[in-house]
Amino acid sequence: MDLSKYQSKLVGTEDERAVSPVIGVILMVAITVILAAVIAAFVLDLGGSVGQEAQAGVSMDFDEDEEELAIEVTSLGNSDYVTFGGVAGNFSDDTYGPDDAEDLSEAELTVGDTETLNSDDIDDGDVNGTVTAIAVISEDDTQTQVGSIEVNIADE
Repeated sequence: MDLSKYQSKLVGTEDERAVSPVIGVILMVAITVILAAVIAAFVLDLGGSVGQEAQAGVSMDFDEDEEELAIEVTSLGNSDYVTFGGVAGNFSDDTYGPDDAEDLSEAELTVGDTETLNSDDIDDGDVNGTVTAIAVISEDDTQTQVGSIEVNIADE
């Protein structure tokens, strides 16, 4: 059987070839570089250093007429507890959460914990500023602000 007459149909002429040798070499080099980068990323564990943000749900409401701040932790997400910053250190009564913190900035509240703060909970002077809720992941001490509210409470 003589297949020489079918060779032109199977291989094609110079004008009918789909990819030139130069383009083929460029594609092969590109595939090799991408494959090497992926393998290096797995071997060197480059993706392992990416951390995650702490997440939590906190409801904070300030009643200006009553000069009262209500705080409730509604969910923890991936965080271990919620603490507070800003002017939170001015509120104290030794009953914040299970750790009996001296002031609100030392509190470690979890889901279901609620606090209602007013002028009776102020150490000295007025409290005028921002109270921020901060979700904390204890393992790597990741802290993320998850809420804030402006308060203005006069000490009686």
